[in-house]
Amino acid sequence: MSKQFDVIVIGGGPGGYIAAIRAAQLGFNVACIDEWKNAAGGPAPGGTCTNVGCIPSKALLQSSEHFNHANHHFAEHGIEVKGVSMDVAKMLARKNTVVKQNNDGILYLFKKNKIAFFHGRGSFVKAAEGGYEIKVAGAAEETITGKQIIIATGSNARALPGTPFDEVNILSNDGALNIGAVPKKLGLIGSGVIGLEMGSVWKRLGSEVTILEGLPVFLGAVDEGVAKEAHKAFTKQGLKIELGVKVGEIKNGKKGVSVAYTNAKGEAQTLEVDKLIISIGRVPNTIGLNTEAVGLALDERGAIVVDADCKTNLPGVWAVGDVVRGPMLAHKAEEEGVAVAERIAGQHGHVNFNTIPWVIYTSPEIAWVGRTEQQLKADGVAYKAGQFPFLANGRARALGDTTGFVKFLADAKTDEILGVHIVGPQASELISEAVVAMEFKASAEDIARICHAHPSLSEATKEAALAVDKRTLNF
Repeated sequence: MSKQFDVIVIGGGPGGYIAAIRAAQLGFNVACIDEWKNAAGGPAPGGTCTNVGCIPSKALLQSSEHFNHANHHFAEHGIEVKGVSMDVAKMLARKNTVVKQNNDGILYLFKKNKIAFFHGRGSFVKAAEGGYEIKVAGAAEETITGKQIIIATGSNARALPGTPFDEVNILSNDGALNIGAVPKKLGLIGSGVIGLEMGSVWKRLGSEVTILEGLPVFLGAVDEGVAKEAHKAFTKQGLKIELGVKVGEIKNGKKGVSVAYTNAKGEAQTLEVDKLIISIGRVPNTIGLNTEAVGLALDERGAIVVDADCKTNLPGVWAVGDVVRGPMLAHKAEEEGVAVAERIAGQHGHVNFNTIPWVIYTSPEIAWVGRTEQQLKADGVAYKAGQFPFLANGRARALGDTTGFVKFLADAKTDEILGVHIVGPQASELISEAVVAMEFKASAEDIARICHAHPSLSEATKEAALAVDKRTLNF
């Protein structure tokens, strides 16, 4: 007889483990199934985010930034350093330690909240009385039964047709995080978040980095002014970014990778690199879920079809995170996971897609929430804009990082904040003030009238809000 649970969560990434914890807090008997393995074959919950995404990439970004500062910026502070070198193996080991600490933290939270953890791949068997039978294929195969099922199986890296990842020369985000030595020449296809972050890491460590982007504009989803400022900064750092390219044949050989492409002018080009990272997006992961056994509906992209509340076409079956519609962001998955657990409990879980922040953890960092200026123009919305440069911010000067600015967009009549866009130091932290403000329907004047600590980078957000009405306190 299979074990019975109120809620079974398939997937232990940000959406899954958070959903499991919240459901347990609400009094449900919960199980979570996850198949990620560490190097020793043990459980490694946390999904792509913890294992090959958000967490390890930030560890490498931090290490490479320290290296860059030691080589290029310490002297400005009177710190003389000679013979700086990078031990890539040690850097990767630190990254792996950070990942394991997060894995272990999730397992501890499962234990603390009395969540039954099953290490293996979960899949549907059939609908059962009052719920569904779920098979767990791990070290030993077993079947468990749940009244409510939450699918949080995440996404996989999208490969170019005819160019599979070998994770040696042609790399996904996984392989990009485990390059054992600094490549002399590194190529990237795609200038999205993963491409820019990984390109930044290896450029700081000494690689010659070329990014090939198919779109004619850089960071098309980002506010145009921010994208231009970021492009200027990355180019100054030495990243070579080619826009409007059409990638052709890719040859993977013993000496590296050859990429044939056509540039924006229509000229045939060839890029020869030691390693090639392909970063052209991700696809929903329903592999092995056995959706056909229960008739779970998928859309043309392979994503699980859900309504606004994350309900699927099946009673008692929900789905959250990358495997459904919406932005593929870890914090979006977490919010949906909490909301679904609360909806199962009869509460009114809520996720506001309009106030989900976006961040690119490069240097300068890029962060935004709400609509861009080009979106407001396209929608015919009357708006006011205010902008303030970090060059005029005292804390930014003291940090030695004055790149970028804060930009506010507000409704022309009501002054309600419609979007905030930041490129510059610690943008990932500064954006949270804007998210809170927009959730509470604040006006630009509200931010302008709030006392901000001095000296702080957040003063730039105050000044940008003031600038919406053509005012400033910075003389």
